[in-house]
Amino acid sequence: MWVSPYVRSRTGRLLLERLAENDCQELETEKTSWYKCENVALLEELQAKFVESSLDQETEAFLQNCHEKADAVFTQIGHLLFKGFFGFFMSVTTANGILDRGSMFVFSDAQFQRLMNVDGSWKTGTMLDLGAGDGKVTSVIKHHFDEVYATEQSPSMRWRLQDKGFKLLDESEWMKVDFKFDVIACLNLLDRCDKPLTLLSDIKETLHPETGRLIVAVVLPFRPLVESGTKMIQPSEVITVHGNSWEEQVQSLVEDVFEPSGFTVELFTRVPYLCEGDLYKDFYILDDALFVLKVSQ
Repeated sequence: MWVSPYVRSRTGRLLLERLAENDCQELETEKTSWYKCENVALLEELQAKFVESSLDQETEAFLQNCHEKADAVFTQIGHLLFKGFFGFFMSVTTANGILDRGSMFVFSDAQFQRLMNVDGSWKTGTMLDLGAGDGKVTSVIKHHFDEVYATEQSPSMRWRLQDKGFKLLDESEWMKVDFKFDVIACLNLLDRCDKPLTLLSDIKETLHPETGRLIVAVVLPFRPLVESGTKMIQPSEVITVHGNSWEEQVQSLVEDVFEPSGFTVELFTRVPYLCEGDLYKDFYILDDALFVLKVSQ
């Protein structure tokens, strides 16, 4: 966003171009660290289950789209004014749904296939995406399933999901369906829901006990907060995650949360949790641990 057509001075243009070039070089260097894991910091059993992901074409395409949207300055100003005014009356999630902005990216189809140990032709029955947002995160893998269900609290995001063909389930009723899901996605939800332990228990009861898989993404460091209207509050159920480094918190999640909840890790990876930016930044990034879990036998 450094280069501007309104800078007439040759020196000024050169300075802006140099700043843009430096930013680009720093970003390319930073990208290499998005997927790294210090395996020696994990117990041996967990080390063997780590799959190193890498930047691929789908991720690059999302980032390029972020850059292009950020360059639409007047659109970004309009979004900023809208959120500034309506932020007093609605949640950030609902405002983003109305504006169709703030889309997220967790994994590509290729990364999903590698983590699930399947190929591009793999297909199964049903998937449930819990807290699906606008649905763009899991739209990249939608073609692997005969039916895709979703839950979402925000009204505007529910509209977006319906437009994409997701079958909506009530957020308090999805666990009462009369069938078992083949895959359930719980992406960056454990730190944003009021009762994460109850959620894991409900998932276990709703997932196919033998062949079902749970895909969990968790932002680390783990800092739980719940969106309640225009405020962020503490959850009523507390998950305690120990450790300071990404690897230590991964180990704690497995030992202190997943295993006591009746799940076993099949594979896991480290990926960036990307979000479309705004007037100030092209995109925002958090650090995700992405797991494939199965019900412990």
